[in-house]
Amino acid sequence: MTYIYVLGIFLPITNTRTNNQITALELRVVDELGANLGTLSRDAALKLAKEKGMDLIEIAPNAKPPVARIMSYDKFRYQQEKKEKKQRAMQKGQEMKQIQISFKEALHDMQIKAERLNKFLNEGNAVEILLVLRGREKAHKDFARNKINEFMKLINPEHRVLSEPKFAGKGMTAHVAKK
Repeated sequence: MTYIYVLGIFLPITNTRTNNQITALELRVVDELGANLGTLSRDAALKLAKEKGMDLIEIAPNAKPPVARIMSYDKFRYQQEKKEKKQRAMQKGQEMKQIQISFKEALHDMQIKAERLNKFLNEGNAVEILLVLRGREKAHKDFARNKINEFMKLINPEHRVLSEPKFAGKGMTAHVAKK
């Protein structure tokens, strides 16, 4: 939800029409408990909402006739924000984690990094394996390719290779994910 700063407070910007902003002459009205009250004129629905001390909120403006609900606008806004927050949390898919290995890395160090990579894969993340090449190490590309292939043999066999090892940027990269 977006907000606008007015006179020292943040107010939400919504496309939801309430009370007198509703332009439709007839509305299908639902009360605060969810019971359908039928089709009412806008003035009758507004009067009913005022009697209950609540707002008339247009929740389905494209329906024929539009659907409006009698409820507190603050409660409606809170529910909408909660729904949006839940949707944003669901959208966060897998992250791309990175494991760096060195040209001169010993076998035990590579085993420890392979265990960390397996942990990332079990969490559902994709992993980028980066073999860093510095200075004169860049001349030994065949040794670097063997090193990264040796490292890939150490990781959990239940993975799929998203991109084969290739030379890019600081050295060699490969991407793996869980099957």
